[in-house]
Amino acid sequence: MSEILIRNADAVVTMNGARAEITGGDVLIRGGVIAAVGQGLVSSGAVVNAAGCVVTPGLVNTHHHLYQTLTRAVPGGQDALLFGWLQTLYPIWAKFGPEEMFVSAQVGLAELALSGCSLTSDHLYLFPNGSRLDDTIAAAGEVGLRFHPTRGAMSIGVSDGGLPPDSLVEREAAILEDCIRVVDRFHDAGEGAMVRVGIAPCSPFSVSRDLMREAAILARDKGVMLHTHLAENDEDIAYSLAKFGCRPGQYAEDLGWTGEDVWHAHCVKLDAGEIDLFARSGTGVAHCPCSNCRLGSGIAPVRLMRDAGVKVGLGVDGSASNDAGNLILEARQALLLQRVSRGADAMAAREALEIATLGGAKVLGRGDCGSLEVGKRADIAIWDVSGIEAAGSWDPVASLILCGPTRVRDLFVEGRAVVRGGQMATIDLSAVIVRQNQLARRLAG
Repeated sequence: MSEILIRNADAVVTMNGARAEITGGDVLIRGGVIAAVGQGLVSSGAVVNAAGCVVTPGLVNTHHHLYQTLTRAVPGGQDALLFGWLQTLYPIWAKFGPEEMFVSAQVGLAELALSGCSLTSDHLYLFPNGSRLDDTIAAAGEVGLRFHPTRGAMSIGVSDGGLPPDSLVEREAAILEDCIRVVDRFHDAGEGAMVRVGIAPCSPFSVSRDLMREAAILARDKGVMLHTHLAENDEDIAYSLAKFGCRPGQYAEDLGWTGEDVWHAHCVKLDAGEIDLFARSGTGVAHCPCSNCRLGSGIAPVRLMRDAGVKVGLGVDGSASNDAGNLILEARQALLLQRVSRGADAMAAREALEIATLGGAKVLGRGDCGSLEVGKRADIAIWDVSGIEAAGSWDPVASLILCGPTRVRDLFVEGRAVVRGGQMATIDLSAVIVRQNQLARRLAG
């Protein structure tokens, strides 16, 4: 069985129960699994010199819309609030097909990998012109990231009082049928799975109560997780009160959308009662600080959530509302926003790093990921802290959040190199970027 020894790191940040950090630390990988963590380890296999580096668990991204990497900085959507932003972009997304889905996913996944991300979810909720969830799963297979795609859906079009154009909605029976197809074909419940599939109606304002309820029943029958957007901004709350006569948390609970197998994106406007509900039920939250800033949605109460015991991970969200996909910068933004809203002692750098690693793994139900411990999967990020971004730093671990680097040197997923020397090791990224730009120009007309 092949071995790789990561040797002599300035610091190995384990994220184990004691949150141990090992100076001059080593990590031994054997067969895609962490075989040992400590000092002075030996191996007859390949050796990766980590002197001048910090080694962390791979970062975990809990919310994304990979297809949106084709619609960054779109005029008309640059300065709009959530609902107006969606109405600007829906007609563009309606032009997508399988190639757009595949190439945009490759770009988004590579961008995540270069920022130290080894495991990402994706929320794909529109399927125009023959597109399928299969397109993004194929892209993840080529890039080499551990992938948790979710089969999203929209069923209420503008003619029925919803936001999306009718051309982008699907019949609810067909949605549930395809959910069954993709779960049966792609979902792997085993430890170390490279692909797990979730079920994810887009939002309370784009699907019916019946679909939300049926999706929850189906997901539990299949043993997969549930995901949607919730309580993203003031418009979202107003819609819920007007349409359903209750706040989003109550809506979610009534339809079976709370529990250990559920995570919601954003949750910017959760109140104290909803935070308590999420903590009691084990419901997770994907915190997307840059997107929340970009769309003016507000500052999510992450400090209150964490103090109450809510599981919180990070999400870059779609690149049409971020417009970047750099997960280590997302961790920095999470720290800054909590400090702006609650004071400079509201969140420490190491807590932000924990949310970006172990926190995200817990949200996605991945007990086999998120920390550097014997028996965990070998998803490992190596950060070179000898460069200009961290020059003068007294604390190399805190520097990852407070100053940099913002690009990983090496990234291993299941013990395989996805990034090597700051460059993608699995795909020809230059060729992918060329094709992405061609597709973007075609969409722009």
